[in-house]
Amino acid sequence: MWESARQGLSSRKFQAICALLAGGGQAWSLADGQGHAHGALQVLCMAILCALLLAEHAHPQNQIASFQRLWLRGARLGGWFAWGWLCATFWWLFISMHVYGGMPSALAVAAVALLAGALALYYAAACGCWLLLMRGATGCALWWRGSLCFGAVWTLAELMRGQWFTGFPWGAIGYAHVDSGLQAYAAWIGVYGMGALAAAGAMALAVMFTPMTWFSRIRLLGICGVLLAAPWTVQQVRGDWTLSAGQASVRLLQGNIAQDEKFIPGRGLDEALNWYGQRLHDNQAPLVVAPETAIPLLPSSLPAGYWGALAQRFTAQPDQLALVGMPVGSLQSGYSNAVVSLGGGLVQPYQYNKHHLVPFGEFIPPLFRWFMDLMQIPLGDFQRGAVRQPTVAWQNQRLALNICYEDLFGEELAAVFVSDAPHSAKWKAEAAPTALVNVSNIAWFGDSIAIDQHLNISRLRAIELQRPMLRATNTGATAIIDHHGRVQAQLPRQTRGELNGTFEGRTGLTPYAGWAGRWGLKPLWMVCLLVCLWAWRARTRLQRVGPAVAP
Repeated sequence: MWESARQGLSSRKFQAICALLAGGGQAWSLADGQGHAHGALQVLCMAILCALLLAEHAHPQNQIASFQRLWLRGARLGGWFAWGWLCATFWWLFISMHVYGGMPSALAVAAVALLAGALALYYAAACGCWLLLMRGATGCALWWRGSLCFGAVWTLAELMRGQWFTGFPWGAIGYAHVDSGLQAYAAWIGVYGMGALAAAGAMALAVMFTPMTWFSRIRLLGICGVLLAAPWTVQQVRGDWTLSAGQASVRLLQGNIAQDEKFIPGRGLDEALNWYGQRLHDNQAPLVVAPETAIPLLPSSLPAGYWGALAQRFTAQPDQLALVGMPVGSLQSGYSNAVVSLGGGLVQPYQYNKHHLVPFGEFIPPLFRWFMDLMQIPLGDFQRGAVRQPTVAWQNQRLALNICYEDLFGEELAAVFVSDAPHSAKWKAEAAPTALVNVSNIAWFGDSIAIDQHLNISRLRAIELQRPMLRATNTGATAIIDHHGRVQAQLPRQTRGELNGTFEGRTGLTPYAGWAGRWGLKPLWMVCLLVCLWAWRARTRLQRVGPAVAP
């Protein structure tokens, strides 16, 4: 059966089509049309890629092929799969470039395809390396070493995509498991660790259909079952890593200001100023949060008396705190995408400056000015804020801000949980945030699946750090998420309204917050590289003791 299946998978065109379709299915697993993630679908789709790689591995010609040819065959499969997955994951970038940016549709399609293709190169390289590392492996070595090695090389590709060239980790496979059994690993190893286990599990599933004894299949199933059950069992026995810091009330604003009118005087600009200004003035909640650039003008450019009246209103009621997204700065000092505070009894007004800026959206990479000139979008170069910025101390809670897609970078959010004192590795759990606050404006992407994907990203951050996440957005998803990643309340998307609710702050540190806050993602890099080194040494040892294989 395996031989006939292998021969059927040998057609290059058939392989490419299968890889593309499987990649598209993996994108769907991150968030379907209803916003649900499907971990089982992700593993199944990746297992198809793994089956294609195993067919190449088993092909007699590939046992004597040169290193270059063997690597290229694996890279081709991985490239098609990753290109289909990434195109289907962030196709909505087309909306921002064409609908709101005015770029010709053909050029916008090409830009999305080229971006996906460039990022797919990481995964193409990973699959090529896997074929090289597994050359000559059979039986137990294939399912044990092959699964671990595939999880390692895939995670290295994810880490490269997430950190190199400013990083764009949107759609990492771990997010498909926000509701699966792997969720229990989030507080231990984070989204990248979850992705490593999912990739290893996909390869293990594919290997089960290669020639092996039933005993080996049962043993493999048993190992997978233990890996799934272990963290869940520990979680049930131990309970949460964090303790309650008390409950607080919050009001989250969703203005639903049309993106193509947001900066036009007399239309969206006036609408935003009037609606958010009135909601802030009439606020009765202890904490009120307005989304990213809710006030779309610099303080110096606002109508006379606008900001002063709001500041005076909250100064008169210090028991209320407002957090408002708006640009700040000047031509001399530079500009920042920021969140500023009003009231709250703070000695000094609070300001959070966005650290992780969006390429082409908040800063223009070198040599790409021509690309931005093709779009009519009011963008400029913002200054970066620090990675570790103070939290907002308010009513026995400590609020840590993040703006837009900053919640993609869990290691940067975790950095706020540990000491930044020189030569100190001491945890500062007593000063760590009790809640996370995300303000976003993804109206650039219309009523697309980007909203659902972003909500699942925030949910996973809440699980990793065991902190509630308060999301105030322009068009959705405005939501209150608890420390287990469950959505407690949510406004309908593409509507204007106010979400009133409560959240429970948390104290204490998860293992992930501890190690990622201190060392970032370096431990994952090291583990994955060590696994690859082990696989390479095992391969060379096999060549020395086994039959000679031509390079």
